[in-house]
Amino acid sequence: MSGPLDSLMKFSSARSRSITAENVYGEPGKGGMAEVSETPQPEVVKIGQEWSRQSCARELGRTWKVRPCIALPPAKVTTLMDVDGPGCIRHIWITVDGKHLRNLVLRMYWDGEESPSVEVPLGDFFCNAAKHTANITALPINVNPTNGMNCYFPMPFARHARITVENLLPDEMIYGLYYAINFEELDAPAGEAYFHARFNRTNPLRYGDDYAILDGVEGRGHFAGCYMTWQQNNDGWWGEGEVKMFLDGDKEYPTICGTGTEDYFGGAWGFNGTFSSPFLGYPFGGENRTGARHSLYRFHVPDPVHFREKLKVTIQAIGWRDKGRYLPLQDDISSVAYFYQSEPHQPFPALPDRNGLEII
Repeated sequence: MSGPLDSLMKFSSARSRSITAENVYGEPGKGGMAEVSETPQPEVVKIGQEWSRQSCARELGRTWKVRPCIALPPAKVTTLMDVDGPGCIRHIWITVDGKHLRNLVLRMYWDGEESPSVEVPLGDFFCNAAKHTANITALPINVNPTNGMNCYFPMPFARHARITVENLLPDEMIYGLYYAINFEELDAPAGEAYFHARFNRTNPLRYGDDYAILDGVEGRGHFAGCYMTWQQNNDGWWGEGEVKMFLDGDKEYPTICGTGTEDYFGGAWGFNGTFSSPFLGYPFGGENRTGARHSLYRFHVPDPVHFREKLKVTIQAIGWRDKGRYLPLQDDISSVAYFYQSEPHQPFPALPDRNGLEII
């Protein structure tokens, strides 16, 4: 009989590495080497969110927490990770001022591909897109006070891995991005299926349409779950809609058809309070009124949804009108789909611009 921690009893040939602002390439024996600047930086000290390279460690010098974070220039892409494989990312931790969760776009590229396998606003990737962030106690995504965002999805790469973050603000530096990307250098690739995450937003959903959580996926793989943020534009209950998964040759009718929104996300009878659990959650929401926002997640870790050729995942937006009739809703709905698949993947649709991402 084996347990979940049994791997700790076995030796591995993997080499552990960690990329941070103190070791930008995760190289062995190269952490904490930043020099203390001799040039005063009063504007940075005044802001207080970017760690001044001359203030806090000025009496102690090198190795004393000289550069634990970075600043992101306006309208620029900054590379966080750029390493050769084979390897596998095991944990990502990031924190930044919560007001920037949709002003930053996270992208990941595997094995030299031009089209990213991950392209998601930073907050949405970590299940936080609403104006009020929520703690998440799920197994793959974990968010703790205050805005400590963690990801445990394994991300294998055979030849190369590159991770970038883009500041969408045209004229504002974003100070104080802290991050740690913990990965293993391996002797051989860790797996065949590559990690992907894709964002979508429809605002508002057209009357009578289903919302597409994921569409246009071709190849072999498995659906690992989704995060959704939902603003209702009508009073009353908004979650009668069913999740549908169209696998491989499905046309009009799906292979997998759920029974209701709260059912798919692990609740029942209209929720009745927020919750966060290892694989399912409704961490933010509770009010069923016009303008209310809701956050939901479902991770298919013990129950991945397998596909061999194609995958499409949709959800209906259904409320109630008079005389016990369904009302197709025209809400503001966003989602992140997490999935693994073979490469190459189909390029993602263009991400909305900053105005298209903004939550008012």
